[in-house]
Amino acid sequence: MIVCVCHRVSDREIARHVRAGMGFDEIQFELGVATQCGQCETCARDVVAQCSASHPVAALQCDAGVRTVQLARSISESKAWKSSQASVVA
Repeated sequence: MIVCVCHRVSDREIARHVRAGMGFDEIQFELGVATQCGQCETCARDVVAQCSASHPVAALQCDAGVRTVQLARSISESKAWKSSQASVVA
């Protein structure tokens, strides 16, 4: 999903930078998110918070066309983990 329309920055780009160890200020400088009109700042900060090190696993889920981030308590609770385990067993 595009978070910053002005600079065409997606939630996946922001998440990738968070996983690389960057905080919001560094991401803002690197990608330009929330530097033009500012309408995306709250959403961008939410994506950074949800993908931070304190939340080890985030899985995107579509509900009625709206993307939400559901956080698992551990990697073994993640849908991605279960589907990858099923393919290993098969």
